[in-house]
Amino acid sequence: MTDTAPLDDSAGDVLADSTSAASLQRSVARSAQIEEELRTDPGQFRMLTGDRPTGHLHLGHYFGSLRNRVALQDLGVDTFVLIADYQVITDRDGVDSIQERVLSLVADYLATGIDPGRTTIFAHSQIPSLNQLMLPFLSLVTDSELRRNPTVKAEQDATGGRPMSGLMLTYPVHQAADILFCKANVVPVGKDQLPHLEQTRVIARRFDERYGRAGDKSVPVFPTPDALLSEVPHLLGTDGAKMSKSRGNTIELRMSADDTARVVKKAVTDSERRITFDPAGRPEVSNLVQLAALTTGRDPHSIAEEIGDGGSGTLKKLLTEAVNEYFAPLRARRAELAADPAQLSRILAEGNARAGEVAEATLAEVRQAMQMVYG
Repeated sequence: MTDTAPLDDSAGDVLADSTSAASLQRSVARSAQIEEELRTDPGQFRMLTGDRPTGHLHLGHYFGSLRNRVALQDLGVDTFVLIADYQVITDRDGVDSIQERVLSLVADYLATGIDPGRTTIFAHSQIPSLNQLMLPFLSLVTDSELRRNPTVKAEQDATGGRPMSGLMLTYPVHQAADILFCKANVVPVGKDQLPHLEQTRVIARRFDERYGRAGDKSVPVFPTPDALLSEVPHLLGTDGAKMSKSRGNTIELRMSADDTARVVKKAVTDSERRITFDPAGRPEVSNLVQLAALTTGRDPHSIAEEIGDGGSGTLKKLLTEAVNEYFAPLRARRAELAADPAQLSRILAEGNARAGEVAEATLAEVRQAMQMVYG
C-alpha cells in the first residue's frame, strides 16, 4: 500500500464552491451538453436515481421525477432505480411497515412505465457489496467535511439538541456508494442538490488519487458523475406548505378518484374569488392551477383566465376531473400490480440480483486497486 499524505480537508471548500455562480454555470452548461448527447448516443450513459420508502409516492414525485425516469429509460439510458431503505433509519427510530412501503414503491414504478427489463430496481439493504464500499470511502472524507454537507447540516439544525446518529453523519458517503457502485455517470438532480453530488465527485477523485486504478490503468475505477439538471415544477402541498409525505398534504398516485376529490376539496386557497395564476402573490391558488395545467397539458394562465370569476369551487372541480382522468390508466395498472405482491417481490429480487452482480464486480476492482487481493 502506497503511503499518502493526510486529507487536506478541502472538500468543504469544494462543496461551498459548488453553489457559486461560476460552478453553477458550469453545471448548467454540462447538463445542457448531456441533454444533446442523450438525443444522439443515450447508450453512453448510466443513470442512478431513487427514493426513500418513507411513504407513498405522490404527484410531486411523478411530475418532478418519475415521468422523466421513464423518458430516459425509453431513450435507451441504462437506468438504476434505488429504493433507499437503509436511509429510512438515518432520521427515524423505527421502520414500521417498511416492507409494505418498499413494495408500494415497486408498484408505483411499474405503473408509471418503468420496465424492469430495461431498468434495474433494487433496495440497497440487499446489496452487501454496495454497502462494503462505505469502508474505503469513509477513509476519503473527514468529520468536518461531513458536517458541512448541506443535508447533514440541515438535520443537525432540525434535531433540537438531539444527538445525530453516525448513520446520518455518514449519509453523504452512503449516497456516494449508491451512485458509484454501478458507476453511474449521470444523476438527475435539482440545482439545490449539486453540493450532494459534488461530495460523490470528490470521493471518486480521491479514490483514484489515493488508491490508484485496476485493470486498465488508464481508466479510473470510478467515473466522476455529472448532474442532469431539470426544471422541476414547483408544487406545494394542498395546505400551501411544502409537499411532503410526512405532512399528509399530498395527492398520492395510489388514491382513488373519490379520495382525490376529498383531498382537493380541502385544499387551501384564498378569499379572492377571481382565479389568477400568480405564484408569488397567490401561491395556494396558483399551485392548484399549476396542477391542472400539468394534468391537462395546458398553459396555467389560460386555465386561470377560463375559470375567471368561477372561484375556487370551479377550480377544484376542474382539477379533480383533470387529475382523475390523467391518472386513471396508471391507477388501474397499479391496482393490478398491488394485488399480486408476490410478483412485486420477484421483480425486486431480480433487480437485487443484477445490482448485486454489478456491485461485486465493482468491489473486485476496488480491492485490486487497493492491493487487497490475497489469493
